[in-house]
Amino acid sequence: MRTFIKTLPARLGCQSLGVAPAPVEHLRVIGGLAECPGCGLYQHVPELQPGQLAACPRCGQHLLKRRRTAPVAAPLAFCISSAAFYLAALASSLMTLNVYGRERTVDLLTGPMELLHEGWGEAGLLVGAVTIMAPAVAIGLMFAILYAGTRPTLPNWAPGILIWYEKLRPWSMVEVYILGIFVAYTKLTDMAHVDVGPAVYLIGGLMLTMAVTDSTLDTERIWRHRKVDALTRLDDGDVVEIEYVHVDDVGMPPVERLVACPSCGLVGEMEHPVSNLHCVGACPRCGHSVWRRAPESLTRTTAYLIAAVTFYIPANLYPVMTFMRMGGGGGHTIIEGALELWSDGMIPLSLLVFFASITVPMLKIISLATMVVMTWRGSRRGLVRRTRLFRVVDMVGRWSMIDVFMISILVAVVRFNAMATVTANAGMVAFAAVVVLTLFAAWSFDPRIMWDAAGMNGELVDGLSPAVLKRHDSDTPQGPSRPAHTSAAAPRPAANMEPNQA
Repeated sequence: MRTFIKTLPARLGCQSLGVAPAPVEHLRVIGGLAECPGCGLYQHVPELQPGQLAACPRCGQHLLKRRRTAPVAAPLAFCISSAAFYLAALASSLMTLNVYGRERTVDLLTGPMELLHEGWGEAGLLVGAVTIMAPAVAIGLMFAILYAGTRPTLPNWAPGILIWYEKLRPWSMVEVYILGIFVAYTKLTDMAHVDVGPAVYLIGGLMLTMAVTDSTLDTERIWRHRKVDALTRLDDGDVVEIEYVHVDDVGMPPVERLVACPSCGLVGEMEHPVSNLHCVGACPRCGHSVWRRAPESLTRTTAYLIAAVTFYIPANLYPVMTFMRMGGGGGHTIIEGALELWSDGMIPLSLLVFFASITVPMLKIISLATMVVMTWRGSRRGLVRRTRLFRVVDMVGRWSMIDVFMISILVAVVRFNAMATVTANAGMVAFAAVVVLTLFAAWSFDPRIMWDAAGMNGELVDGLSPAVLKRHDSDTPQGPSRPAHTSAAAPRPAANMEPNQA
């Protein structure tokens, strides 16, 4: 064991929310345990064989998956392919439009640059960030992760790379951009001759290789190369010793005293119930700030939802773009664009645009608002359904960017002065703000607090309404899938995950 003292980085935002922690003399790290990020159930992790996955017995969320492929060689091959596709796409043309003998060819950079020139710098920077910068950063970070995975011991810089990759990877929206290109192409074919450039096929290849890279990467195996420090520093400045034990040797500790690192998944046991309003300290394996639950989850989610509703109204009332052709034309709202595709006979594409641009943002806002309200009330109804709904909301949120990408392409390619011109409008900026705010709302919401409020995760210390805390103190129910126990102080067996074939 090393005697390196890991100081708590201030940039990670591990700050107290006004609740003083109880004194701690030592911290136990418990191997063989994993916390479900969906419902907060701690369970015994089986040793998986290649091709097997382990799912939470309470909410069904997949926790671990052992790939059949080589742990480093397979993702490295696809990562190299991603880099090749990306560089080739940057150097290739995206689309060529011919209007009455006049041609205009655009590439990936043209759309964001045109939005900047028109005065919509916020939208231009957003499109450029998620289609050009984010994929490049994700590929670069993946190369660093795979290099670190080949070392016998994970280097000190590697945990930070893994943490940042997890945070930045969702911002790479190559797969959504492909659909934006397809929608833009169908709108352009009615007015001019359109030639699809090689960049479209290269972006399609980039989408596939990046997805396969993620699916073949086994981060749990990479974290195994990182040793647990013998000492660590808590948020209050105290240095504590780390004792490493296995759950098979000590049994299941009281759930309210357990806390899991949100990055590497390391589970630790404190000597007192862990507060939801106070940062525990730095993880002794990866150095990330450790909170029992995401800080101020309900408050932040509520604030983002209110802001999203504020922008959602003008995003649907105001035009997102103006289409002028031979002196005629006018503004188009999002719903008018979907109706135009319907009238042109492109019914599946019209339904896709309507669902992604109108239905998905509205359902995200309603779903998250319902989860927040039911959590504040401590409702126990439909916990599994709500947890699964959150996973769907978190997964589909990025697809609402289709209209923003489509407009960026049309603005770039249709620039023929009086003959044909497409310009962006304020509705597009408002809609982009709705998409970003709903993404932040979903990422700030911690679904485990729904189960906490229902009394399914041990003793509630704080972090919820006083009515919920009071009710929980008087009556703490036992969930059907929770480990059975008779005393809060007695060791309890962990719930077992049964491995299944992937």
